[in-house]
Amino acid sequence: MKRILVTGGAGFIGSHLCTRLINEGNDVICLDNFFTGSKDNVLHLIGNPRFELVRHDVINPFHAEVDEIYNLACPASPIHYQYNAIKTIKTSVMGAINMLGLAKRVNAKILQASTSEIYGDPEIHPQTESYWGNVNPIGVRSCYDEGKRCAETLFVDYHRQNGVRIKIVRIFNTYGPNMHPNDGRVVSNFIVQALKGEPITLYGEGTQTRSFQYVDDLVEGFIRLMATDDSVTGPVNIGNPNEFTIKELAQRVVKLTNSKSEFIYKDLPKDDPKQRQPNISLAKGLLGWEPKIQLEEGLTKTIEYFRNKIM
Repeated sequence: MKRILVTGGAGFIGSHLCTRLINEGNDVICLDNFFTGSKDNVLHLIGNPRFELVRHDVINPFHAEVDEIYNLACPASPIHYQYNAIKTIKTSVMGAINMLGLAKRVNAKILQASTSEIYGDPEIHPQTESYWGNVNPIGVRSCYDEGKRCAETLFVDYHRQNGVRIKIVRIFNTYGPNMHPNDGRVVSNFIVQALKGEPITLYGEGTQTRSFQYVDDLVEGFIRLMATDDSVTGPVNIGNPNEFTIKELAQRVVKLTNSKSEFIYKDLPKDDPKQRQPNISLAKGLLGWEPKIQLEEGLTKTIEYFRNKIM
């Protein structure tokens, strides 16, 4: 049994991670300021003697005796992270500094939830961990992209300079239950629009590609990377390498929901990547990890969650 801190633990991904860690018999401190997280996501854990929910913003230092830290705190959808760009980059950078400082003081192992946005609008395809990326440092998405890039730098420098035991995961598009219905991400957008019979919004021609992984696969990747020895630091891509156009995703959602929704087209958002697909050779080799849940199965589970939530 370990004592584990999860920042952003009431968020979409964090809540699934907290549940998995509790089910494995660990003590979990779930830290969240509830900007995008929700108590509803962890309601089933409240009252469990091994679970502690704390309202706290990682921009401020936090003190606890823990064995491991999963640093997930940061709004991850464009609508939320662009709402207060300065707050977003402060969360990534100051949050990383505060959590790394805690890990250093208590000799905890710490995992950073980084992102495929590190790669920006990539010029190589698929993306490997050795690729440095193609990121606009002054665009509307930069608060998130550059905040996460700086957090990776901080993690590696704390490891080099202070011997902090670090793990870095680069997360590719993830979906599943507990997503916020209005978070602006493509899977939740399409499902909510389809269930309500509203027009489904495609940007550009819908030909830009993404790779979608179900949240349980991601959490498994987290657990496996955290369990590696201290010589393994990452970054490691965790994502599903099966690539779909956004229009193909919309068509699948319409089919699975039996929706009568039609497609409408709008201009592409600025700096929106044209392609996104992970090379997961490193995850396969280091962790023996690859995704188990493919798109149709994952969408079916997610649609059921939203159907219950909306209807």
